[in-house]
Amino acid sequence: MSDSAAKATPSAFGLRYEAPQTISRMMFATWALLNSLDAGQRAGALFGMSDPGRLDWDFIPKPDRTGVPMFQFNRHQRTIAHTLLKAGLSMRGYSQALSVMATENVLREREAISRGFGVLAGDFRDPDAYYFSFFGRPGFEDTWGWRVIGHHLSLNYTIVGQRFLTATPCNIGAQPVPAGVLNPLGPDEDAAFALLSSLPEDVREQARIHAVAPADFVTRQVPRVGAVELPDYEDLGIKTYRINDEDRHALRFTRAAPAGVRADQITGEQWQELRGLLFSHVDRIPEELSEQYRALIDERGQSDVHFAWAGGLEPGTPHYYRIHTSQLLVETVNAIDSGNHIHSVFRDLSNDLGHDLMRAHPDLVQQPIRQLLDRLRSTQAE
Repeated sequence: MSDSAAKATPSAFGLRYEAPQTISRMMFATWALLNSLDAGQRAGALFGMSDPGRLDWDFIPKPDRTGVPMFQFNRHQRTIAHTLLKAGLSMRGYSQALSVMATENVLREREAISRGFGVLAGDFRDPDAYYFSFFGRPGFEDTWGWRVIGHHLSLNYTIVGQRFLTATPCNIGAQPVPAGVLNPLGPDEDAAFALLSSLPEDVREQARIHAVAPADFVTRQVPRVGAVELPDYEDLGIKTYRINDEDRHALRFTRAAPAGVRADQITGEQWQELRGLLFSHVDRIPEELSEQYRALIDERGQSDVHFAWAGGLEPGTPHYYRIHTSQLLVETVNAIDSGNHIHSVFRDLSNDLGHDLMRAHPDLVQQPIRQLLDRLRSTQAE
C-alpha cells in the first residue's frame, strides 16, 4: 500500500469506516462461498465494480433479478451463505433478516387465497429467493462489494482497499405486520408511536410535516441521495394508494434543511426515546461499524437530529417517519394495505455504496491492481 494511502483517513466524513475484523470475515466467507459454486453459479454471481446493477438496491419483486439465489445452493453452500450474511449484520440484524425471509411463507399462504395465486404463490413468494452478488475482486487490499437482495431485504456492502467498509443502504421490509409471531419491525413501530404520543401537542404538530404519508421512501431508491428528493406518486406495482403533487412537495426531503422537529426542542426523556429509535436502525449492521455511528450521533448531539412524521397518528393508519442528521437518514413508511406493509431503510448520506470513500481514495481503488501486475514482472532491466 502506498504511503499516501496508508496516511489517508476519512476524518472529514466524521467516521473512520474502518472495520478490519468484519472485513476479514466477509472476505474469507466470500472466498469459501465462491469456491463452492459450480461454473454456472459463479458466472451468475460475479460482476465488475462498474456494473450498473451494483447501484440498483431496490428490493421489490423483479423478473430480472441478478445474482445467484439461495434456492440454487446445496446444504453446505447454504451454511456458508448464512455465515456471510451474519458477517454483514449484528445478531439482532441477522435475526431480523431471517424473519423477513421466513415471512415469505406466511405471505405465500395468505396470497394463495386472497389474491387467487394458488400454486403460483410458491414461486412468487419464496423464502429462498434471495440473491447473492459480488462486485469487483474480493482480495487482499482490493476494492469490492457484495449484496444480498430479495423481497423486503436489500443489504449492500462496499469494501474500499480492504480497509474501509460501508453497509448502506440497509433496507428491510415486512408484510403482513405481524405475520403470526414474526414481526421483525414491530418493536421499531411501537417505539415510534410511543415517541410520537409522548410529544406535547404543539411539538407533535411541528414534527408532523404532512397529514398524508408517502407511498414509499421519499428518497426512493436512488444510489445517492441528492440535495432535494421528492417521493413517487405511488409504490411500483401498487396502485391502490396514490399521492398528488401537493403531497409530494410537502413531503420532500431537503438535505440542507431537515424537516420536522429538532431534537434539542424535546425533553431529555423524549430525546432518549428518539436516540434509541435511531440506534435500533443503526444497530442492524456489524457492531464494529455501528459503534462508530453511535459515537458520531452522541458527539454531534441533539441539535444534529431531526424527527419528522407524516400521515396518521394512530397504529393501523398509513404513516411515515424520518430521522435526519447531517450524516444519516432513516425512513420508515407503512402506508400500503392499511398500515400492514412496512418499508424501512437506513442510509449514509455521504457513503451509500461507498460513494465518497471511493472518490476520496482512488489510490486504494487502483493500487492493488497495479501491485498484482508488478508481482509478475521482473525488476531487472533487459
